[in-house]
Amino acid sequence: MPLFKRILIANRGEIAVRVIRACRELGIKTVAVYSDVEKDSLHIKLADEAICIGPAPSIQSYLNIPAIISAAEITDAEAIHPGYGFLAENPHFEEACITSGITFIGPSTENIRLGGDKAKARRTMKQKGVPVVPGSDGTVHDEKEVRKIIKKIGIPVIIKASAGGGGKGMRIVYDEKEIENAFHMAQREAMAAFGKGDLYVEKYITEMRHIEVQILADNRGNVVHLGERDCSVQRRHQKLIEESPYSFSTPRFRKKIGDLAVKAARAMKYRNAGTIEFIVDNNGNIYFMEINTRVQVEHPVTEMITGVDIVKEQIKLAAGEELSYKQQDIKLTGHSIECRINAEDPEKFIPCPGKIISFIPPGGPGVRVDTVAYSGWVVPSHYDSLIAKVITCGKTRDEAITRMRRALGEFIIEGINTTIPFYLKILDNPDFLAGNFNTHFLEKFNNNKK
Repeated sequence: MPLFKRILIANRGEIAVRVIRACRELGIKTVAVYSDVEKDSLHIKLADEAICIGPAPSIQSYLNIPAIISAAEITDAEAIHPGYGFLAENPHFEEACITSGITFIGPSTENIRLGGDKAKARRTMKQKGVPVVPGSDGTVHDEKEVRKIIKKIGIPVIIKASAGGGGKGMRIVYDEKEIENAFHMAQREAMAAFGKGDLYVEKYITEMRHIEVQILADNRGNVVHLGERDCSVQRRHQKLIEESPYSFSTPRFRKKIGDLAVKAARAMKYRNAGTIEFIVDNNGNIYFMEINTRVQVEHPVTEMITGVDIVKEQIKLAAGEELSYKQQDIKLTGHSIECRINAEDPEKFIPCPGKIISFIPPGGPGVRVDTVAYSGWVVPSHYDSLIAKVITCGKTRDEAITRMRRALGEFIIEGINTTIPFYLKILDNPDFLAGNFNTHFLEKFNNNKK
């Protein structure tokens, strides 16, 4: 008996393809939704059914809750998988699903609300004994409050949007003269991006690694973690390269950060799949940063070294199944790396939509490609420029890097520009190869190229 007879995927691109494949292996029928410019997209070709939900603008299609719910009702879909982005972390969408008698494949509405309010999440973790970066206890309402906090914790600080994500609504303050301007700029950007201007303040740790932990939780209070991922190679707070495990990880470090992630998940009565994100400073201190209440773009690196299919687990957990393994059953084997391939100019990072003339993905031992692209497909200009993810694994980090270099060298994409040449340069960088980098790595890397 299948867990669900039919699941609608409320998303597009490679994540829609990824969910369809997981459903097919579980014997579940799938319904794809698409905008009118994506009738030839791969996820439409692979799904059992497909419904157009509106014009190209996201607000009229992939963010159109009534249209998506209607599509699910028309096709008798019992559940909806939101993927990542779009409506994946929208509590109103989950509530609409529940009201319509449709299972939302993801965490609870309360989980999503807490994850979307970073100031409240930070306060909750602090109360439960999970370490947080020194800063405000909640939101700050004006620059005067920021000044009071700075007197306690010192400069530099970072002002962040409480509803933030993707680097929006963030400003770093290195001098007290910058406070007023930084506060108002962050507030305006937060309002424009999230419809809320709530801000909070943290001490800005200049030398840090961005380490996150994948967790899974069932409805009975069982929680496990699947090890850590290093997401420190970023551009403007957008992750570009992810790997697992952390290159300087030890069993003691993994246990410590894993236990903190499980503690954080239990503190919020988390369910389904999620990610607890941390800052790790040069002294090895670990601080809670935020919760991502969805499947992550970089989930394949964890799958490669644990053998756990995270998307399948999401579906099983949403159906009410109990976790089939305990923490001691989770074994990490080898090393895995992911490069996000975007349709962008590799030097200026400007989107490069257009028709792909030739598309030949790499293969061979230890290589996985998650993609929505194919020869003849037109990359639309209306959405995120991610067209593929290349994931490699090996017995060691060096072997995973060697395989990534080979895979990217084999990857043929003609007709548009991509970020592949940029990654090939990083993979030859001595600091990257030595694991000697932090969240400022690309700033140093780009300065060295000049």
